[in-house]
Amino acid sequence: MQYGALEAGGTKMICAIGDENGNILERYSIPTLMPEETIPSIIEFFSGKDIAALGIASFGPLCLDKSKPKYGYITTTPKPGWMNCDLAGTLGRALNVPVGFDTDVNGSLLGEVTYGSSKGLSDVVYITIGTGIGGGVLSNGKLLHGMLHPELGHMLLRTHPDDSFAGRCPFHHNCFEGMASGPAIKDRWGAEGKELSNREDVWKLEAYYIGQAIANIILTLSPQRIILGGGVMHQLQLMDMIRNEVKMQLCGYLKTDELADLSAYIVTASLNDDQGIMGCIKLALMAAEENDQIIGVKTCI
Repeated sequence: MQYGALEAGGTKMICAIGDENGNILERYSIPTLMPEETIPSIIEFFSGKDIAALGIASFGPLCLDKSKPKYGYITTTPKPGWMNCDLAGTLGRALNVPVGFDTDVNGSLLGEVTYGSSKGLSDVVYITIGTGIGGGVLSNGKLLHGMLHPELGHMLLRTHPDDSFAGRCPFHHNCFEGMASGPAIKDRWGAEGKELSNREDVWKLEAYYIGQAIANIILTLSPQRIILGGGVMHQLQLMDMIRNEVKMQLCGYLKTDELADLSAYIVTASLNDDQGIMGCIKLALMAAEENDQIIGVKTCI
């Protein structure tokens, strides 16, 4: 059986066909233009592919509460043209298949805990650090949703004493995204991160903010593992710096087996940047299973 996967990003839409084992059988990339241009191209790709369900992991914010009329919508996004876009509903109706829908970072998290090195863990946090910063949370084996969905990228951080940068976020200034995203690095230092690879001061400061955010996450969510992804994490020298910063900021407060080996506790993504699309395959599988259960109940009635 085949399943559709859509990793909906602000720059491009990655469409794929996969199987229940997470194997990617076909893949196609579509530029993210206005919805009226982009969505018909997505429908065209999936039409005639005989998919059992579609999984969508999208940029947001999103409405993930199935009891609300706007479930499946991209809501208050600053992406021009996409505010209040019924992405899941439109695609589900056009393709006549069940749809699984979640955030892009939850999709990456789901890919890792289903098919990657964190398979079998019940409490995991995935953080993507790139153009923006987002976080997905698996708690007691379930993706965490509440009033909305976790916005870990907007937790407020304590500014480093030697950092005069005000922060890039237009809402909070000194939040995680405002202080440590790729654009924040460029604004603070006047160059892209890839041009600053040899600047130890750049990455020590970056590690300070990432480490502080991770310490906050450990103290509030108590995950079994933290996975870091996104373009900024292509700076491989960051990982050990982040682990050292986390250790310093926790100040020895917690003593657990997991924290005794930070190299196995704070890790990079393991699926060669396919974790997002593989998570979409899992979302599609979950949607198909839920639909079968609903049909089974109706049949019994």
